[in-house]
Amino acid sequence: MNHLYYGDNLEVLRKHIADESVDLIYLDPPFNSDATYNLVIRDPSGQGSGANIEAFEDTWTWGEAAEAAFQSVRASGHQRAATMLTAMREGLGTSDLMAYLAMMAVRLIELHRVLKPTGSLYLHCDPTASHYLKVILDGVFGAENFVSEIVWKRTHAHGSAKRYGPVHDTILMYAKTSSFVWTNPRGPHDERYLTKHFTSFDTNRGENFQPISLTGAGIRNGDSGLPWRGVNPTTVGRHWALPRRILELEGINGGTTQEKLDALDAAGRIAWPTKGGTPRLKWLVSDLDGVAMSDVWVDISPLSANAQERLGYPTQKPLALLERIIAASSHPGDLVLDPFCGCGTTVHAAEKLGRRWIGIDITHLAIGLIRKRLADAWRGQPVQPVYQVHGEPADLASARQWFQDDSRDKKQWELWALSLLGDAKPWQGAKKGADGGRDGIVPFGPTQKAIVSVKGGGVSVKDVRELLNVVERDKAQVGILLTLEPPTKPMLTEAAGAGHYTLDGWPPVPKCQIVTIEEAMALRDRAIRLPARRGDSFKPAPREKVRPAERDLFSDDGSA
Repeated sequence: MNHLYYGDNLEVLRKHIADESVDLIYLDPPFNSDATYNLVIRDPSGQGSGANIEAFEDTWTWGEAAEAAFQSVRASGHQRAATMLTAMREGLGTSDLMAYLAMMAVRLIELHRVLKPTGSLYLHCDPTASHYLKVILDGVFGAENFVSEIVWKRTHAHGSAKRYGPVHDTILMYAKTSSFVWTNPRGPHDERYLTKHFTSFDTNRGENFQPISLTGAGIRNGDSGLPWRGVNPTTVGRHWALPRRILELEGINGGTTQEKLDALDAAGRIAWPTKGGTPRLKWLVSDLDGVAMSDVWVDISPLSANAQERLGYPTQKPLALLERIIAASSHPGDLVLDPFCGCGTTVHAAEKLGRRWIGIDITHLAIGLIRKRLADAWRGQPVQPVYQVHGEPADLASARQWFQDDSRDKKQWELWALSLLGDAKPWQGAKKGADGGRDGIVPFGPTQKAIVSVKGGGVSVKDVRELLNVVERDKAQVGILLTLEPPTKPMLTEAAGAGHYTLDGWPPVPKCQIVTIEEAMALRDRAIRLPARRGDSFKPAPREKVRPAERDLFSDDGSA
């Protein structure tokens, strides 16, 4: 079973993820970049997670949570990490950067705990804090378990008045032990290399080849030193040396060296010189294993504004990037964990490659997006992704209990309620502040929109009238009142009196629709009626067709 958790990843890791149970971890945490993104990140307890939180505002401040994280590291068994973090505090003080590092350190200790001895961790960051994070990782995992620092060109070159243009991210790879899983990924050879060395053409096979030697240095006893078809390699101090890979590819097993040479010739693998001399082996382009992957990745394109897979999530990474990492450091059936799963690229890639997965995120907007992404990507497939969502209300009683719990963030409850409607988008990216009676918006038709108002407490006919006023003021076409409590009879009468909205070519729909949370939990996006729904709050993920072979995950354009 796969699992999707809503909540603070530190608490989820401590309560729900067993020791040494995970094969591969990828995390793409906030970078302390002082950027504000259009998502809400808030601890479900309402106390905050140490970030200065408004709409995924990637800024960290020192407070009780940061101090608690720092002390937790000091009290842990990872004394190297504690020593390094303490030294950083002496230099950085209780700065925003220090808050970020303390919050990351305590989480990296938990991630180290849940990782199997054969597991690896990939931490995706940018140069803002990568050097500090590497020191912490050295303390948690041990400097001896550092594997690679991958440079990924994340954007195209651009000018900068005062420095070289920043175009790359850093991905730090650490292993739990020296026995980590490694599938030896290969990339394509440079086209210039192929053009230079593979200059001959085999008309029977329809591809270029390079003639290579069939002999090795030194004279050997046995049939490898005997002549073949009038050619005696010992006369020049050599012996027959046949590549095992080519013999396997041609299905040549057993026999003497001379018999194997006959079989290679019969298969068209021998290049005979036109003016005599030693025959050579045809090394075809298709025989190449590819070059070993380097730690500089420039072949996976960033997600442009018009990329098919772009969903509208601000920090989304290309699917090909995660496919490469997962294919390189895990096997089918292994368990992949992403504790900052955002829009679910890791989850998507793991599902596609036949891995089990766990995703954790602290916003219901992200959890709702991942659910939609998986549904869109596998729509119409005979086998659908199977997973369990944790941290969401499972029924009306738990939804009511969450809303009534004053220690929990009501904004997150509102976002969860909106996510029930499928393509409802939070108003103004869920930024806190006056919303003018608007909590969400659902686009439909060419340019039409429905305004959503979410109510958790008692409701009355006044709420219906206020919603209709907002619909008129915003020049919207439909209003939707999403309410935890059932509507009263006057409310239903008032809503019915608003009449219907008709879009050409579609049946009319009520202009004011009252939907209970219970109905929305049961029917999801079918709980509301809108003509020509566009569903573009987040773009639908492209549908998956077939699961690619892992050998295709290292192509020159990063496509799968």
